[in-house]
Amino acid sequence: MGKDTFSFDIVSEVDLQEADNAVNQARKELAQRFDFKNTNSSIDYNRTEKKITLVSVDDFKMKSLADMLAAKMVKRGISLKSLTFKEPEKVFGGNLQQTVELASGISKERAKELTKIIKDLGLKAQTQIEGEKIRVSSPKKDDLQAVIAHLRKIDFPLALSFVNYR
Repeated sequence: MGKDTFSFDIVSEVDLQEADNAVNQARKELAQRFDFKNTNSSIDYNRTEKKITLVSVDDFKMKSLADMLAAKMVKRGISLKSLTFKEPEKVFGGNLQQTVELASGISKERAKELTKIIKDLGLKAQTQIEGEKIRVSSPKKDDLQAVIAHLRKIDFPLALSFVNYR
C-alpha cells in the first residue's frame, strides 16, 4: 500500500477480561439473591473456549440467571449481539443447563455481507477479508469515516469494532 492510503480493520470480538468481570459480578449477585438460595444455580466461565455455562432448577430461574448475566455484560460494555444463548437442556439431577457463547471473529458469510454493504456505499474504499476480520482501505480518510459512520448506523447482527485505524 502506498504511503497515502489509510485503513482500519473491522472485527467482532469480546474483551475477555470484561466478560470475566461481568461473570464475577453476576456470580456475586447470584450468591446474594434470596430467590436463588438452595437452588444449586451456577455460572461457569471457560475463557479459553469463550463459553459461559448457566445451571439452574427450572425455566423461570434460568431466565432470571440469563437476564442477570446479560445485564452485567451490557454494564461492562459488551453488546448482547456478542452473546449467543443456546437452548437450555435438561441435565443430571433434573436441572437445566444453558450454554452462552461469546463472539469471536466474523464468519465468511457475514464478511461477504459487510463488504457488499461497504461497496454499495459507492465510496473509494477497498475491502479485503483477512481471516476473521475485514481490512478497509482508502486514499481518503473521509471515506473511511463515512464507512464507519454507516456501519454504526445500521443494525448489523454482529457487534462490530473498528480497530488499527491508520
